[in-house]
Amino acid sequence: MDIGSWLRDLGLEKYERVFLENAVDFDVIPELTEDDLEKLGVALGDRKRLIRAIRAMAGNSPGAATKDEEQGSSEYSPVAAGERRHLTVMICDLVGSTALSARLDPEDMGAVIDAFQAACARITLAFDGFLADFRGDGILAYFGYPRAHEDDAERTVRAALDIAAAVARLKTPAEEPLSVRIGVATGLVVVGGLGGEGLSPEHAVIGDTPSLAARLQALAEPGEVVVAASTRRLLGDLFRLRDLGYQSVKGIAEPVAAWAVDGVSMSQSRFKATHTAGLADLIGRKDELIFLVNRQQLAWKGEGQTVLISGEPGIGKSRLVAALEERIIDEPHALLHYQCSPHHTNSALFPFIAQLERAAGFKADDTPEKRLEKLESLLAAAAPRAQDTTPLFAALLSIPFGDRYPKLSPNPVQQRRRTFAALLDQFDRLAGQKPILLLFEDAQWADATSLELLNLTVERVRQLPVLAVFTLRPEFEAPWAGLPNVGTLELGRLDRKNVESIVTQVAGGRSLPSEVIN
Repeated sequence: MDIGSWLRDLGLEKYERVFLENAVDFDVIPELTEDDLEKLGVALGDRKRLIRAIRAMAGNSPGAATKDEEQGSSEYSPVAAGERRHLTVMICDLVGSTALSARLDPEDMGAVIDAFQAACARITLAFDGFLADFRGDGILAYFGYPRAHEDDAERTVRAALDIAAAVARLKTPAEEPLSVRIGVATGLVVVGGLGGEGLSPEHAVIGDTPSLAARLQALAEPGEVVVAASTRRLLGDLFRLRDLGYQSVKGIAEPVAAWAVDGVSMSQSRFKATHTAGLADLIGRKDELIFLVNRQQLAWKGEGQTVLISGEPGIGKSRLVAALEERIIDEPHALLHYQCSPHHTNSALFPFIAQLERAAGFKADDTPEKRLEKLESLLAAAAPRAQDTTPLFAALLSIPFGDRYPKLSPNPVQQRRRTFAALLDQFDRLAGQKPILLLFEDAQWADATSLELLNLTVERVRQLPVLAVFTLRPEFEAPWAGLPNVGTLELGRLDRKNVESIVTQVAGGRSLPSEVIN
């Protein structure tokens, strides 16, 4: 969420311009005071509303009200009484701060802590986390409170990795590199109403989860993120995880399982990455699957087809696509899988870049030279004139190529046009070899440049043996709806009988009491 969206959610969009003109963004929001807002020309009543929103969002961050001030008025409490929530907790601690403070002037050390906290705040808020407490050289953050998301565990780990990278880039007066240790755990907690050391009552969390996150943080190496088994189960294969085995930790009787996060994985599908235990049977979507198979058969005959599958989150769009893949697995075809991400909506051509990196077999520790070699091998196998297209693809993938190829045009419009043409030509050549199943998932998160390329792709599909399937949420207005050879499937909710079948399947075939099913 950007600063404008946040203000619009509060009904205070009239202040968006003045915030932008004064360079007020999420990294400084926790530090704003009523005096600051008055200087910006914010009306008294709106100042009160903004301060209340900042407290709810950023807890005891710098610039927020004191605990006594918050207790003075109950209207500021986002949670009046204890509330059970499924929460992912992140605890982040600056490594070696005590030794560093002994070597630095107090003002210099204060600047280091300010920079550290600002980086943590900016990144946590960017992933819609809640800054519950600043603890000098550490922070406590919640994901899943006050606003829950379907991917809170993933958001937490992405935020943790970004914080570790951002802190490593910070400069200190002592010219010493900084690093953090981060622990992450997930579980049921009670939020608010019960108090807690260092926290206002409405921000306190009661339960084992914060303690476990703190213990895992202590286990982490400098620059490392360690997650609990409860978080690991929710992450699936979205990240590269290193098993640390069972660890004995203070305050917990039994050893706890822990994993270190080595980075983001290159999984081609969010759905498959989070369903590593296998897929349940497809229930209640027989007609929709028949529709897709009929379109696939037309496409394989040369009448290219596009199908838009629309539905609410979790309703079964990706499961239906997986069923189509299973149905045609033995038929000769090429699969091109593009996955959009809610965390890369402003990254130009992100789904196409990710697909190319997977196809080339890039690894996290590959040098730029190694990546360029892999890209050249990929293009040489697919394109007769790879010499012309390699610098375009190398630039797209941010791989330096020096004097190995001619320099590209400095005109960004011309370079984008040539890159689009190269991608579409590669698509044409592959379709000339075998039919293509093109899957483009979560189109509602596609960036503007990707949508521009997709407009050209949908037009090109009609003349090729290609079935292009897009999954999207109802709020996304697909620009291709209504075009020739474009069909739409709107997935509705399953009836009670189908829901009971799914519940029984999840329960391992066991019969469950009616009150559980209801």
